[in-house]
Amino acid sequence: MKILHIIPSLAPRYGGPSAAAIGMCRAIGSRGLDACIATTNADGPGVLPVVTGRLIPYEGIAAIFFPRVGEGFKYSRPLAQWLATEVRGHDLVHIHAVFSHSSLAAARACRSHGVPYLVRPLGSLDPWSLAQKAWLKRAILTVEGRAMLNGAAALHYTTEDERRLAEQATGPLPSVVVPLGVDDYVLAEQPPPPGDRRPVVVAMTRLHPKKNLETLVEAFSLAVAGSGLTSWKLVIAGDGGAAYRKRLLELAAGFGIHARVMLPGWVDGAAKSALLHEAAVFAVPSHQENFGLGLLEGLAHGVPAVVSRAVNLAPDVERAGAGWITGESVAEVAEALRVAMRDSSDRAQRALAARSLAQQFGWSRVGARLEETYRAILAASRRPEAAGPALQSASVSSGRGQ
Repeated sequence: MKILHIIPSLAPRYGGPSAAAIGMCRAIGSRGLDACIATTNADGPGVLPVVTGRLIPYEGIAAIFFPRVGEGFKYSRPLAQWLATEVRGHDLVHIHAVFSHSSLAAARACRSHGVPYLVRPLGSLDPWSLAQKAWLKRAILTVEGRAMLNGAAALHYTTEDERRLAEQATGPLPSVVVPLGVDDYVLAEQPPPPGDRRPVVVAMTRLHPKKNLETLVEAFSLAVAGSGLTSWKLVIAGDGGAAYRKRLLELAAGFGIHARVMLPGWVDGAAKSALLHEAAVFAVPSHQENFGLGLLEGLAHGVPAVVSRAVNLAPDVERAGAGWITGESVAEVAEALRVAMRDSSDRAQRALAARSLAQQFGWSRVGARLEETYRAILAASRRPEAAGPALQSASVSSGRGQ
């Protein structure tokens, strides 16, 4: 089975979506499926240092990159031209994102050649997301976006909450819920016990206003002010715009905590593991998060999390007792951080729950669910009348019990 994944970019600066697409290809590749990714070389204002126009190995997968024009829409005529002819050589196409040129071009090519495809919206159909640059998104949906969604064999959501919120905009289209995953070797490791952790709150995320990081900085300053939590530090690890990074550092200086707030940039590999082995609390105060891959990695390393209710994985964290659920305001986040930082015995219990929850999301399990989903869609494409039952049998709410 040949599966083609389409995503606007694989650069690490774009955070979870890029990492998830790579993780999916590795997971299904380990099951014997022929998987590759077609994308652009976008990397913020610059470009990734990769060869374009031919298949190359990238992060353990096969990928083909094309030059792009512009950052927001990531327009790439060479990618669209390649898709127009090469899509037909694949059994199924998995499209990541909605409001990007690569997604629209891939869906158009699939419909032209009768190739079934899924669309993973990445939370972009959430009411909060649709309200950002609303006029532009309405225009894209009107011109071609709705045809892409309506023509999909299924929309791929990563949580039930993401599906519920998206259906306010899409209506009841065919859909599956398959979560994202974490590397199985991480789940097999024994993380440091809570007593060996350092007084560090970590946020591992793309630097973007959607992540509510200004609130996190101010909330941290309130949580430690006059509370005896003088040894605690805040580490915000991730990449993003230089202006936004500067804004966060200026905020920290303004609150008098500049020596206790660090922005080391994007961390990966051994540096990421070291940071997560050190941290005592993970923070995800986002305005909207359709899953939270960084959050899952933190849980897998035994780090209990302060999570806003706008994170679609929050209900799982709450049910498992793997963290503290909060609102998005400064006062709410500050109180949740204060509670988390003060009580080491509570952190220890929640750390165990965090590991237990993460065990349900290994990439090997997710890869099996993806393969099941793909096979169900291909079977349904040959027997259209069976599409509903086939897709329903392939769906999974969040990995629990799988």
